[in-house]
Order: sequence, then structure tokens, then C-alpha cells
Amino acid sequence: MDGDPAVDSQLDGFSRVLPLPYRVALIIVMGIWAWGLNLHYLSLIKIDVPSLIRYPGRSSPQHPSHHLSTYRIASFLSIPLVLSLLLFWTLTSGSPKDIAAWEILPNIYLLVLVVGFIAPMPFVSRNGRSRTIATLKRISIGGLAEAQDGKFGDILLADALTSYAKVLGDLFISLCMFFSSKHSSTGPPNRNCGGGFWVPFIISIPSIIRLRQCLIEYFRIQNANKRTGQISPSTGWGGVHLANALKYSSAFPVIILSAMQRSPQPSKFGMSEATLFRLWLAAVFANSAYSFYWDVARDWDLTLFSSKKERENPEYPYGLRRNRYFNAKEFYYAAIAVDAMLRCTWSFKLSPHLDHFNDLEGGIFLMEVLEVFRRWIWIFFRVETEWVRNHRGPAPDDILLGDMSNKFDEDD
Repeated sequence: MDGDPAVDSQLDGFSRVLPLPYRVALIIVMGIWAWGLNLHYLSLIKIDVPSLIRYPGRSSPQHPSHHLSTYRIASFLSIPLVLSLLLFWTLTSGSPKDIAAWEILPNIYLLVLVVGFIAPMPFVSRNGRSRTIATLKRISIGGLAEAQDGKFGDILLADALTSYAKVLGDLFISLCMFFSSKHSSTGPPNRNCGGGFWVPFIISIPSIIRLRQCLIEYFRIQNANKRTGQISPSTGWGGVHLANALKYSSAFPVIILSAMQRSPQPSKFGMSEATLFRLWLAAVFANSAYSFYWDVARDWDLTLFSSKKERENPEYPYGLRRNRYFNAKEFYYAAIAVDAMLRCTWSFKLSPHLDHFNDLEGGIFLMEVLEVFRRWIWIFFRVETEWVRNHRGPAPDDILLGDMSNKFDEDD
């Protein structure tokens, strides 16, 4: 198990090339590039993402577009990352001893990453930077802005964090090992660093944030209905937000059962390892299936899981919807297929016990990259759906979900 001398004395081939701190940094930078691509393509098809998330507009046409600013930030962070990696590879030459000795290099870059985000940069607007930091502060405790103040932006960012749950766990492990006298942050990842509680808890934080946001939405609707004395036809009684909260809650059994399997003595929980594994597998299936359904039916407003009559509506392709900004129906079908496959993969990735084997480090990194890829695709269709709700169909006050009975059946 992690922490044993027999394990710590060995460093797998992938970690010699890309130690854990560099993996964390690389995935974060990849996510920034991906967001720039989201903004860029959506602007080309005339979807104004900044207006949807209530992001500060450009005060002058001479100022760079939002996607260009994002590309500049990504470039600013990518150049020192590449230079740091090249220097690290030159100094270590794959030697485990030298890799451990030069752990300072990737950690310096992580510091640069944090400073680069917090410190003002000449090509990032002051208003935009302040807004981003304020949004992060608000959602970090599960807060949620009102619709007119950028609620949709809060939801997008918080949902993105759920895809970085394991990356956040790896960041904690990396820092824990760096400040530990017994381990090197560039050595074999010690998944028990900090004890058996902290890593599962940190992995759970993004789901906790979204869970609280869903409950905030539910109570807002309840209070609004009490003030008016009737149930709003656009938002209903708020049950859809409780259902969404249940979706995020379904991640907790996966994480908890994974942590239990990593225990030195799983039998102390009163069940065999085989029983624990079966329970975990059932939890993975429930989380994956529920999340996939929600992506397709709720977040993207597609009719794949609707009644047969609605699915086979001759006015639009099977399983889709009438108003669409992506012209090729194949885009939607491909997104559904990729989401189904990677939702399942990511639920498995939530399991800390899979990290136990050093020879899986490369595969685990690939799964984290694939989850960033899945989230990148999800954002295209989630933003497009929100734009349709606001401009090409019913625009309920509930910009998070909307009433499932509204399927844009009315003509433009």
C-alpha cells in the first residue's frame, strides 16, 4: 500500500516524465485553453456567452475579445510551464534520485500559476479579473448569485469544478508530500498523505458546492411562491432542484465507499472486501446513469428520454429538439455518445483506491484529461441550450433548468 518502503522506492515510468505536480498544472492550463475555445466557437455562431453569464462587456471595440483574452492568459501560463518541464527533464534525465531532489521546480510553477491568476496582468481587464475572483469566492462556499447578477455563470463554473474534483485531490496530495519530510512531491504519489479523511473530503467539495446551490434555488422558489400565494407556472414548486441535488449527492457514496476500500483493513466496516466492491460498483452505476440522463434531458433539453411521440417528432431529428444552433444533428448524437462513455469513466475515476497501483498513474492522468474533454463538450451544448431558452423559446426565470414540459413546441 502507499507509504510502504517497497512502493516508495519505485517510481513508475510515467511519473518520471510527468510527476504529479506537473500533471495538476497541465490539466489546469488545458482547461483554460478549452474555455477559450468554447468562447471562440460560440461567438462565431452568434451566441454571446458574456451576456449569458453577466460578464463585464468590452468598453471599447479596440479591446480584445473575451476569447482572445483567455488565449492570452493560457499562453502566459503555458510558456513558463513548457520551460519548467524542459529544465526539469534536462536536470533529472529520468533519475528517481534527481527527480526527488528537484521537486522545487514544479512547485515553483504551481506558485506562478496562483500568482499569475491573482496578480493583475496587462492584457486582462481589471473588471473582468475582479468579477472572476468574486465569483470564485461566492461559489467556493456554495453561494449562488441571482439570475440578473450572473447565476448561470456561477453554475457553469461550479459544474466545471466537479470535473476537477480529482485534480483538486491530487493538488492536495502534491502539496502534502512537498511539505512532508518523508516524501517528495515528485515521487510516487502517497494517496494517504494527510490521513484517510482529507483526500476524499476535498474530492467531495465540488459536489457539496453544487448540492448547496441546488438547495438555494429550491428555497428561493419556495419563498417566491409563498409571497405570491401561488405556484409559478414557469418554476413550479422547485422539485426539479431537489432532483438535481440528488444527482450531486449520488457522488458521495462513490467517494465514501472508495475511501473504505482503501482502508488497511476493509473488514473492520463489518463487510467483506467483495461486498464493499459490489456496493461501490452499484453506486458508480447509479451516479453515472443519473448524471448522463441529466446532461441529455435537463442540461441540454434533448428529447431522447421523452415520450415516444416527442422523440419521433417529424419537425426535428429523433431525440433532439426543434431550435438548435449547431446545424449538424451529428454533433448532438456524437456529444450524447461521448458523454455516456466518459460519464461512466469519470465515476470510476472518483475512486481513490484505483490510484493505489503505480502502473496506473498514466491511465489515471488520461482519465482526468478525458474528463476535461467531456466538460469542454458539455459546455458547448449547455450554453447553447441556455441561449435557446432565452432567445428562441420559453425563457423561464429559472435559467438553471426550466420546466421539462416546455420543449420549445411553439413557433418562433
